[in-house]
Parts: sequence; C-alpha cells; structure tokens
Amino acid sequence: MSNTPHSAFSTSDAVAKYAEGPKRDVPGYSGLLPMTRILLEEHVPSDGRVLVVGAGGGLEVEDLARANPGWTLDGIDPSGPMLELASQRLGPLMSRVTLHEGYVQDAPAGPFDGATCLLTFHFVPTDQRLPTAREIHRRLKPGAPFVAAHLSVEDGEGERDLWMSRYAAFLVSSGADPHKAAAAREKVQKELSILSPAQDEAVLREAGFKDIRLFFTGFTFRGWVARA
Repeated sequence: MSNTPHSAFSTSDAVAKYAEGPKRDVPGYSGLLPMTRILLEEHVPSDGRVLVVGAGGGLEVEDLARANPGWTLDGIDPSGPMLELASQRLGPLMSRVTLHEGYVQDAPAGPFDGATCLLTFHFVPTDQRLPTAREIHRRLKPGAPFVAAHLSVEDGEGERDLWMSRYAAFLVSSGADPHKAAAAREKVQKELSILSPAQDEAVLREAGFKDIRLFFTGFTFRGWVARA
C-alpha cells in the first residue's frame, strides 16, 4: 500500500519550514488542533492510547500530549527526517510517545482508544483511500473516535476552480507572492488526491465508520469526526 509520499517532506529545507506551513497555508488551522483534542477527549479515557496517522513534525502529537498527561501516543509517518523533527520538538514528552517510520499498515495493531489523521489524506492516492481508512478502523476499539481533516473540494461545474482560486487568494493574504501562490495552487491540483466531501464521507462509511459528522470547514479544507 502506498500512502503519504515522504518525498514531499524529505529535504532539509522542507523539514525546517514544516512547523510554519500549516499555520500559514491552512485556513482556520489555529482552531483545528484544539477542536481535534476536544473531540477525542469526549471519548478517550484519561489513560487512553491514541494513534496519530501522518504524525509529521509532531505538531499534533505535541498538542495532544501536553493537554492530556495520562495519554500515550503512537505516531506513524513515512518520513524519517520529519520524525526526527518531531522527536526534537517533543523533548521530554517522548516518554509517552512512540514514533514509527512507515505507513498506516506498519502501525501497531492497537487497539487504540482514538485516532487522528490531519492534513494527510490528500497525499494518499485515490485508490488507496479506502484501504488506508480500513487500516485505521481495524486498529480502533469499537466506538473509538477518529478525527480526519484534509483538502476536500466540491467537484460540480466550476466549483473546484472557484475554490482553488480562493485557496490561492488565501495564500496571498498570508503573505505569499501571488506568482508563488498560483504555482502552489497548480501543484496542489496536479499532484494531490482531492475528493469531494461526499466522496470523503463515503470512504469513511465503507471503511466501517459510523456517526460521521462534519466539524470543520476552512475554504478548501474539511474535517470530520466519526466513530469506529
């Protein structure tokens, strides 16, 4: 199975700039982490174990670990350099965190009390979305919460172009050069796997998730919470 292409975060420059990227490029990112934490805390016990798929440079793991001192976390990511960055960021929090290099099928079997997959699914090829979601589902205890957020854009006539134009405009508003913003939009549309919200929800349902609820919308990004 091929999930997140680690080449996107394999250069030293990309790794160094990782932490600033989501805050600059994802509308509403400042609220996404606390919302994710709140949704997990509704069902994950105080001594729970959480799986973080696409752990990246550790931003999400750090937020969850700091807010929940009784939780243990397993983070999985295909990029070794990004996991090294996460380890540095986490410092003493690493006593409750285990980082694994690989894809979701390489993650521990669990069972976990909850899981997250933030800003990752759009890197997963379309034909691997359902297998990836199933791998996450089978690692969760019955009823455990799963929080996912990623690029998800309507695909009606003219809709995708309109929303991607708004995405580029947001990048400019965040300080990006207009030409670089246009190039970023083109790269995203060409290289990433972006489904419609209806397709994203269908993948979750087919993977076995239930009680699927949309909780986050930030221009071209959407987030869902579901139960295993």
